[in-house]
Amino acid sequence: MEETLIRQLDDLTTPHLADGCLRSGVPVRCGPSALRPLTAAMRCAGRVRPVRHVGSIDVYFEALEHAAPGEVMVVDNGGRTDEACIGDIVALEVRDAGIAGMVIWGLHRDAAELMEIGFPVFSLGALPTGPQRLHSRPADMFVRAGVGGHAVSGEDVVVADANGVIFLPVDRLSEIVTAATAYRETEARQLRAMRDGRPYRRLVRFGDYLERRGREPGYGFRQHLKDIEAAGEV
Repeated sequence: MEETLIRQLDDLTTPHLADGCLRSGVPVRCGPSALRPLTAAMRCAGRVRPVRHVGSIDVYFEALEHAAPGEVMVVDNGGRTDEACIGDIVALEVRDAGIAGMVIWGLHRDAAELMEIGFPVFSLGALPTGPQRLHSRPADMFVRAGVGGHAVSGEDVVVADANGVIFLPVDRLSEIVTAATAYRETEARQLRAMRDGRPYRRLVRFGDYLERRGREPGYGFRQHLKDIEAAGEV
């Protein structure tokens, strides 16, 4: 069941999934906007394999001893901008273990080599130097990872594309995917209609919305869209 849902994620963008969260009442947990792919075409999706970096690349190899193909390695380097925490050797080893991609709350190096490898890597950018420190290993270093203001674990799925990174709880994944798929289909119908010359305002009955908001000042556009969608009018 979970594998089927994760395959369905391939047809959904992170904006679709963010809207799916909103429609499902699930908190939207996006990585910071500075977290970007090496190239715009890179994308990955899978269950989170968390790793907390402490200054040495052996943590990645140890994490792989327990990882499953199709997972996405999420690396917590505290958002540090004074060191790169992965390079081409790590990326090749992780790729060859069947991992679907890496999301790094930190920096990478070997940028040209990583782009040639083509393995999906999302990070805060590049820096020439690796770590010059070695910290003690926390007990939960393979249990959770921080990314921006969010803590994620193996109970989460991560999806990353050119729009950014989003984390989804596994136990709500089915309803998020269902809602995101409905949003994608609605949007596709609207775009087709707009290409045929029908303005978006007409499609969503914007005049009716303004009229009702005049009567009910607390009535918002988001609620209007929900109402007309429920009535099958968009």
